[in-house]
Amino acid sequence: MNQHFGLIRITRNNFIELLNGLNIEQLNKVPVGFNNNIAWNFGHIVVAAQILCYRFSGLPLNIDNSFVERYKKGSKPEAFIAQEEIDLLKHLSLSNIDRLEADYNNGVFKSRSFTPYITSFNAELNNIEEAIAMVQSHEALHYGYAQALRRLVH
Repeated sequence: MNQHFGLIRITRNNFIELLNGLNIEQLNKVPVGFNNNIAWNFGHIVVAAQILCYRFSGLPLNIDNSFVERYKKGSKPEAFIAQEEIDLLKHLSLSNIDRLEADYNNGVFKSRSFTPYITSFNAELNNIEEAIAMVQSHEALHYGYAQALRRLVH
């Protein structure tokens, strides 16, 4: 599992570097033909990891429910995402992966019943290990989307 956590951190740090290289207008721009932006994609990975790992394990999320509503699967940016929110998401992206790893290593998930879930990749998740592996893949996908969007907002 250490490799999964390491790869998630690498992706999140790369994503933060991408965010840091753009201004707030570029982060919020939704190019023609798209339904989201770079800022939304970043918020989405923070929320999705919490849902996949904590909610499906029957545990409380480590983020405010308002973030869940704004960045959950099927949502799209409904308003301008302020720099303060992006900065908070950066912080949460790193602190929450540290917490997830600590919770995993400390056995927080061991006694929990995991609710099986089939992702939009058609991957069936039956336990926390599969959920963490999916987080890694999911975040790499959205980082790729953000890289493509960067080309359109420059």
